[in-house]
Amino acid sequence: MARKKTTETDIYAATMRVAALNGWRKARMTDIAEEAGLTLAELHDKYPSKTALLNDFVLHIDRIVLKGAVKTVDEDSSYRDRLFDILMRRFDALNPYKDGIRAIAKEAGGSVSEFLCSSQRLLRSMRWMLEAADINAVGFVGDLRVKGLGVVYATTTGVWLKDDDEDMAQTMAALDKNLSRAERFATMQGPFSRRQGHDDDGNMVPKTGSAT
Repeated sequence: MARKKTTETDIYAATMRVAALNGWRKARMTDIAEEAGLTLAELHDKYPSKTALLNDFVLHIDRIVLKGAVKTVDEDSSYRDRLFDILMRRFDALNPYKDGIRAIAKEAGGSVSEFLCSSQRLLRSMRWMLEAADINAVGFVGDLRVKGLGVVYATTTGVWLKDDDEDMAQTMAALDKNLSRAERFATMQGPFSRRQGHDDDGNMVPKTGSAT
């Protein structure tokens, strides 16, 4: 009887089960391969290291959010509403792996953004999340948006890790609060809000029909 094909999703799930059971630093690629039903050589062909596996896991979460956001952007909605929806979709995608992510965060002193989402991974993902929300993420203002959203996401993740309610009420409340805080910062006022009389880059737009 042919062996069932192991998918990437199977490997990510196996990785997080091993992390939850053994801790991330003690987790061996041998353990992950066995849990996923692969030989060590087969796992090596896909992921030469645990770091590479984590990198691809984060890309996997990005892809889930991007696929779900293709036809859901409401152009009349505020930037804040769009970002709230996109980041909640991301937490939904992460939910099946929470036990493993908790174990990883614990070894990083409670900071999942430090261990699982290095600054490079985090900023890359947040740029894609802005794109998914149909928000300009290029140029100086785009860079501000990326960094600001990274702070919002990392801070909210700390709440998500402790939130075991199915409706994620605590996570939603924290995300809403953190997005509100971001809007109040002077450097975020343009990046995270679409104000009347301003374009997508936060620049003033002359009123039509005004006297010159």
